[in-house]
Amino acid sequence: MATVRKEAVIDASPDKVWDAVRDWGALHERLVPGFATDARVEGRTRMVTFFTGMVLEERIVTVDEAERRLVWSIVNGPYEHHNGVAQVLAEEDGRARFVWTADLLPDEAEERTGEMMERGTQVAKETLEAAA
Repeated sequence: MATVRKEAVIDASPDKVWDAVRDWGALHERLVPGFATDARVEGRTRMVTFFTGMVLEERIVTVDEAERRLVWSIVNGPYEHHNGVAQVLAEEDGRARFVWTADLLPDEAEERTGEMMERGTQVAKETLEAAA
């Protein structure tokens, strides 16, 4: 199983970053506009359209307010297995550290997934810093 991890320190408070991350239905508006172009939520499922035109069905697993941790699984697309985690940590200087991790199969999806996660992390950093 491949693991991909991307991080960014964001010039915004952890609470503000977490507020955008946990807003499950507004991914395309508040967290990664342009990277995600649409998101539709029905219950625990979110259909996300990405800038590539790919549409993925994501199922929310956990929203942990105390740990500022959101967990989801992609249940379609190029994966046999996908578990994603976005977590917001507090830096000593008051800024936020955004950590995005994905465990996935097949291993061959690691490179492309890493490229997408790198781009998404950069968009999140730029978006959240502009909003701060």
